Amino acid sequence: MGFFSALLGNAGVVQPAELNGEYGVLLADGEVIEIGFKLVRDVFIFTSKRLILVEKQGLTGKKTTYLSIAYKSITRFAIETAGHLDLDAELKIWISSEVQPSIIRQFNTQVNIYDVQKVLAQHVG
Repeated sequence: MGFFSALLGNAGVVQPAELNGEYGVLLADGEVIEIGFKLVRDVFIFTSKRLILVEKQGLTGKKTTYLSIAYKSITRFAIETAGHLDLDAELKIWISSEVQPSIIRQFNTQVNIYDVQKVLAQHVG
């Protein structure tokens, strides 16, 4: 867990204990939350078995979509870093043999996109 401990000082990183309180109900037996990243209202949760994307919708954010992706289903991913005038970075994830990325998310400067890609690289083989 040393790798994840090093990331926990960064803005945008959410402590596993905090995520367990809100999202522990989503976990399977024996599954644990390793680290999470918050993007405004959305959350990326990396568990010991899968990636869970939590997307809050609507003005109140009460409607929520939980997308679960097994790490073995992720075939590749890419990051696009922010330029000098662009404050956002972008993450693209391809599932199975899709030609276009299945998931595209914008990250603001509070989340270090390099940290997110490191965690993905740890899990995607």
